[in-house]
Amino acid sequence: MDAERFRAFLLGLPDVVETMQWGANLVYWVGDKAIGGKMFAWLNLDEPRESANGKPHLVLSYAAGPERYAELLELEGLVPAPYAAKNFWVAAESWSVFTTAEWQRELRAAHALTVEKLPPKARKVLALSPAEQKKAIAARRKELAARASK
Repeated sequence: MDAERFRAFLLGLPDVVETMQWGANLVYWVGDKAIGGKMFAWLNLDEPRESANGKPHLVLSYAAGPERYAELLELEGLVPAPYAAKNFWVAAESWSVFTTAEWQRELRAAHALTVEKLPPKARKVLALSPAEQKKAIAARRKELAARASK
C-alpha cells in the first residue's frame, strides 16, 4: 500500500469525506464533519524525517478500537497514535507493517467502528439521497457560519 492506493481505497468506502488538516495531513471522515461526521484515519503527507526527539516518521494513523488496540501495539512498526491514543488509535511507521489486503482489512474495520459511533443526526443525513445529503450539509455549514460570525 502507498499513499495513492490508500486514498483510492478509502474514498471508495461508503460516506467517506477527505479533508486537509494540520499541515500536510489528509483526514478521512465518515460523513461530513458539519453534520457530526467522525474521522477514522489520517495520512501524513510530510516527507519522511526524524523528528527532533528522535521519534520515527509516521505514515498514517487510524482508529483501532479498544478490542484490538493492545494487540496491534505488539506488532513491529505500530505505535500509539500521537494525540489520539487515548481514543484507541494506532499509527504506522511504514507501509510495510501490513500487506495491501491486511491494510484494507484494518481500514475497513476502522471505518466500521466509526460508523457505529455516529450520532443519530449524522446517520439520518447519510441515509438521504446524495442530492438531499448535499443540501443538508450545505444548510448545516451555513448555519455554523452564521453562528461563528455572531
